[in-house]
Amino acid sequence: MTLIKSISGFRGTIGGKTGDTLNPVDIAKSVSAFAALRENVVSRAFRRKIVVGRDARISGEMVSHVVCGTLMGMGFDVVNIGLASTPTTELAVTMEHACGGIIITASHNPRQWNALKFLNEKGEFLPPAEASEVVRLANNCNFEFADVDSLGCYTKNFSYDQRHIELVKDLELVDIEAIRRAHFKVAIDTVNSVGGIIIPKLLGQLGVTEVTGLNTEPTGNFSHNPEPLKQNLSEIRNLLRKGRHDLGIVVDPDVDRLALVCEDGSMFGEENTLVACADYVLRHTPGPTVSNLSSSRGLRDVTEKYGCNYAAAAVGEVNVVTKMKETGAVIGGEGNGGVIYPAAHSGRDALVGIALILTYLAKTGMRATELRNSLPQYYIAKNRIDLDPTTDIFGILQKVKDLYKNEQVTDIDGVKIDFADKWVHLRKSNTEPIIRVYSEAHTMEEADALGKQIMDIVYNMTQKK
Repeated sequence: MTLIKSISGFRGTIGGKTGDTLNPVDIAKSVSAFAALRENVVSRAFRRKIVVGRDARISGEMVSHVVCGTLMGMGFDVVNIGLASTPTTELAVTMEHACGGIIITASHNPRQWNALKFLNEKGEFLPPAEASEVVRLANNCNFEFADVDSLGCYTKNFSYDQRHIELVKDLELVDIEAIRRAHFKVAIDTVNSVGGIIIPKLLGQLGVTEVTGLNTEPTGNFSHNPEPLKQNLSEIRNLLRKGRHDLGIVVDPDVDRLALVCEDGSMFGEENTLVACADYVLRHTPGPTVSNLSSSRGLRDVTEKYGCNYAAAAVGEVNVVTKMKETGAVIGGEGNGGVIYPAAHSGRDALVGIALILTYLAKTGMRATELRNSLPQYYIAKNRIDLDPTTDIFGILQKVKDLYKNEQVTDIDGVKIDFADKWVHLRKSNTEPIIRVYSEAHTMEEADALGKQIMDIVYNMTQKK
């Protein structure tokens, strides 16, 4: 069974039995539940309309037909924007004055997976209470569909890529002339999805002199593991090592994560994407920043360098956005390369990150390696503790919290222990009997050692039971 229903949406592998996978029946149930909940926000301001966009996965067309037909059957008008990134779809919701949106993407999961991610009328992911209600309604499967005279209408609108690009170009801190004068030569890897459509257009309109594309055909047959991590990016790293490009740009299949490769083929570091963007934004528009508890301390350090306040949120984009609104943050995001810049919109957006990074490099004259080395130097180790399904994980986390009560402990999302020069964060998985253990220090060896130290403590606790 791969079908996972959670506050993050509905995801699973394609094919198989009803109730076990992401199949047409379960897709229709979840979409009907979402549509039923959207009834509550239909008004003069938010029309009875839902935007649908998808990445280039092979199953995307099938899923899209089921999604659009179900929405029409629930009496909602559908605006299908076709192959589009997650941030593009988010923007389309607000531009259409729609009451919601559905993104068909499994993000960085392999090709056999797909997923439905639901947006509210603000083009943002549903808050936990609403998302939980969608799950409840889908499980109850008690829906009332529209009669023949009340069916929704269906339209296509493929203009939103360009409208998204125009929004990025119009940002005050994006300097197209500076980018054009820098004569950048850029390589991109868009892993055979929608980034291959929109990223070359963006770079051309930003004035990038030369773009070399890898895996840009949006076939859905991913040429490598689609998560933009070092071990999956040997092709573009080898290309950069030849010394003919200034920067490598990598995105995931739905283009909300941004990873960079330096001019020498080394990784810029996905944690550094947000930190570098924040360093540029804060020097021009000082203000609060936010990231999640598992993100690098580098953002805090850069924020405090400019005399501003940093705040941490629970893991998850919706939690980061909520905290950003509470604090009036000028920039925030997640350490996996997810940049959220409210001057554009409240969602992770690789296009915004690309434009800010290129402007920063152009205006300072720094190479990518120089920019990376100018940032706070941290390393994050990622481990996991596999436990018996009967283990009281919450009890284990409470014991860890008690053990380190004399340190700075945060428990809004698992348990995070902040030491003077390092930290460790333990979180329960929502889908498996495991505890994820993230730890950060000034060297990878020290970060990994801290994580292993905490893991040993947890294993000892379970053995004593």
